[in-house]
Amino acid sequence: MKKNLILILIALIIIGAGGFLGGMKYGESQALKNLTPEKMREIFQQRGQTFQRGQVFQGQRQGFLSGQVISKDERSLTIKLPDGSTKIVFISQSTQISKSTEGSIEDIEIGKEISVTGTQNTDGSLTARRIQIQS
Repeated sequence: MKKNLILILIALIIIGAGGFLGGMKYGESQALKNLTPEKMREIFQQRGQTFQRGQVFQGQRQGFLSGQVISKDERSLTIKLPDGSTKIVFISQSTQISKSTEGSIEDIEIGKEISVTGTQNTDGSLTARRIQIQS
């Protein structure tokens, strides 16, 4: 009887500790969902991690990437990331395009470096909210 009670107490402690650690991880992931790419970079730096160009931050369907334009049309861009992979970015009429002055889709050229902030799609593509053309 005493042996069963000890086993039950050990099991309860293990389950409780697992639930606590799982809850902590879940809470941390929820806290990071609404952060901007700039705030994510700041957090990475505080933790001693580095932000890599081309790294995609994903929170609550938010995304950020940076890379080289390898193709474009009126509604989308294909971006080559530093790791060699590619990402499709969709452009809408509400997408803000900027450079040192106000820009437009015509200013985005093949081979130019850009940074994109937008909404992550379920297929892995990104719908651009803002595109920054690098000088």
